[in-house]
Amino acid sequence: MFPEESNPTSDKLHDFSFMDLYVRVDQSAPARYRCAARDYTNNWTRPLPEKYQNEIEMISSLLRGQIDNPDSSFQYENMRFRLSYQRLANGQEWVVLRRISASVPSLEDLTFAPHIVQHLRRLGQRDGLIVISGSTGHGKTTSSFALLNDYLKNFGGVGITIEDPVEYILDGEIGDYGYCYQVQVEKDEDWSTPLKRALRWTPRFILVGEVRSPRAAEQILRAASTGHLVITTIHAGSIEESLLGLMHLAEQSMGSAANHILAQGLTAAIHQTLNKNGPFLRYVMTEEGNNGDPVRALVRENRVGMLNSYIDKQIARMNTLHGPSSAGGGQPSLKRR
Repeated sequence: MFPEESNPTSDKLHDFSFMDLYVRVDQSAPARYRCAARDYTNNWTRPLPEKYQNEIEMISSLLRGQIDNPDSSFQYENMRFRLSYQRLANGQEWVVLRRISASVPSLEDLTFAPHIVQHLRRLGQRDGLIVISGSTGHGKTTSSFALLNDYLKNFGGVGITIEDPVEYILDGEIGDYGYCYQVQVEKDEDWSTPLKRALRWTPRFILVGEVRSPRAAEQILRAASTGHLVITTIHAGSIEESLLGLMHLAEQSMGSAANHILAQGLTAAIHQTLNKNGPFLRYVMTEEGNNGDPVRALVRENRVGMLNSYIDKQIARMNTLHGPSSAGGGQPSLKRR
């Protein structure tokens, strides 16, 4: 039995477990869904059960009048989605709706091993840049918001998010001394513009949903080097690829200074993969206040491809301190559910 069908008593779409919905919007058609299970070796899609078709018709009707931005957010009753619209080669128009959790998870909710939670939490006391990389759908945004939420609760201050679209809702008071403001990037606006404006708000924390342009990459690096803690995500297959990608984007705007400023501001780089047991992390963290830190040196000298051996050394130290089953990289860095 498929996991989504284990409790088929409810007729409400809200109670059905799914990650993505594929909905045709130019005319009535059966929808498809992708499972919410964490086993990413099984990415099957299936037709949505017919009992939800009335709600799909309602969603399709609402979407027809709202698609002015092909990548935006959408709300239906008490469900929130990230929306992506495409006109297909055959003329059909479809939308994929990625379901967004109603609440921002805590670091503990992400099932990281306790010592990794503590390492990640302590980063909130530093300035600089945290880069979270991974493939599409592997939890980069979820982890970045869990970090921001945790930092505002534990350390206070102003947090600003720069997003397109806004996904998790985090605006307002966070804990006793934290407050978050969420900024939706306007259509066709370069991300560097709201980033520049955000700096005038004296934020302690800045979350940038995704690095999308050379000027935005430059602004991110400069913000990370001037007293802020910046969290951002990037599509990449490894830590090395994420840092090279960020560096190459920034170089288009600021030239050869990019690798020096990235080296100065880098706090941590994380690569995340979801599997059936939850998130698997591979990460590297710099030493605070140490310009001679080996990671900074490799970035500064544009030898990012050699980071792998240093990452393995950090993992080996973790293995010594916490046991081989709880360190990142070659071993799972998580508690098993």
